[in-house]
Amino acid sequence: MLHRTTFVRTVQKRLFSTTSAVYKKSSASFVAEVDPYTVTTYSRPPIVFTKGEGCHLWDMEGRKYIDFSAGIAVTALGHSHPEIAKIMYEQATTLVHSSNLLYNQWTGELSKQLVSKTLESGGMKNASRVFISNSGTEANEAALKFARKYGKSIADNKIEFITFENSFHGRSMGSLSVTPNPKYQQPFAPLIPGVKVAKPNDIKSVESVISDKTCGVIIEPVQGEGGIFPMTSDFMVQLRDLCNKHTALLIYDEIQCGLGRSGRLWAHSKLPESAHPDILTMAKALGNGFPIGATMVTEEVEKALKVGDHGTTYGGNPLGARIGLYVLDKVSDPEFLQQVEKKSEFFKVKLSELSEKFPDQIKDIRGEGLLLGVEMNQDPSPVIQKARELGLLVITAGNNVIRFVPALNIEDSDIIEGLDILGNAFQETFTK
Repeated sequence: MLHRTTFVRTVQKRLFSTTSAVYKKSSASFVAEVDPYTVTTYSRPPIVFTKGEGCHLWDMEGRKYIDFSAGIAVTALGHSHPEIAKIMYEQATTLVHSSNLLYNQWTGELSKQLVSKTLESGGMKNASRVFISNSGTEANEAALKFARKYGKSIADNKIEFITFENSFHGRSMGSLSVTPNPKYQQPFAPLIPGVKVAKPNDIKSVESVISDKTCGVIIEPVQGEGGIFPMTSDFMVQLRDLCNKHTALLIYDEIQCGLGRSGRLWAHSKLPESAHPDILTMAKALGNGFPIGATMVTEEVEKALKVGDHGTTYGGNPLGARIGLYVLDKVSDPEFLQQVEKKSEFFKVKLSELSEKFPDQIKDIRGEGLLLGVEMNQDPSPVIQKARELGLLVITAGNNVIRFVPALNIEDSDIIEGLDILGNAFQETFTK
């Protein structure tokens, strides 16, 4: 039997020889070779990335890019973080998986720390228990199931949900049912019945659809995919009051805006306790690229659940949980969060300067922390493509919004360089 160190070195050598052969291909030839075997659910530019470090990516040709997308707000501590790589190696050579039929060293500790750090940060005042899964969609599926079970513990017909225009909660049948975008929903109709849609930041709209049949109201404190729209404090307090009135659970989806992205551990941490949720979902940043999600509930919600009501094969595996613990420790640190706020202000100043240069193209700048959006007066695709050609990766959100979700520890120099590239992209796209 090979000694562990010898085994790892052997594997590394074999992997290096294999990947070196792949890297000799061009991005275009590689895409042409693999596309016939790939389900066409994504529209991607013909660029193949082979390496990441911090807020930078490199393609097969060795070209370097500044990454303002962070894997869609996932790599909060940057690509190839050395401490996370070390943790992955140590845990992968110790214990990766044992199933949820057994306890392991890390899963319960992650749940404990999520609850304690949430309470310490001023979030979810009655946080009590955590269910760990593999993704944001799964975290929301658990939330919907828990809310439905809670509702039926009160009345058999208490099964309806309320969601909001421009929201995004996932693509599985349950989470898609509360993602009211016709582009996503229509091909898969009929979806789960009993879902009402309200307007965000409009309490009258919610009042018109909520009833004693409502078991759950799901909302993003800052809408991400829908166009970077923060909810107001007054609206969230009123929403909480309505949920209390109708004994409906309030679910905050902080999959994108949570875990430091807003400049606080949770985007709802700035809200008064009278607006705190019954269920909180998270994912993305928690694994810094490793698949993990989690659903936090109050003791009241937990009481409605019993053994066998929900489960997952891979969720809460020791490897993911240990990575989650490391990320949580970093993004919950007050000094780290202060730096996120400072970088946010710096980002906004630079974006405002860009807006002054292109007032006919830029309509609005909004967001919180390092979840920022620039709304355009036209389709932003040409400027995003030009930015990519110049070495900057940005993505869209909603209608005509350029989304900025870089690593939370991005350097000011990278912000400056990236926005200089964006400025050049605007110049080349809109100045003829």
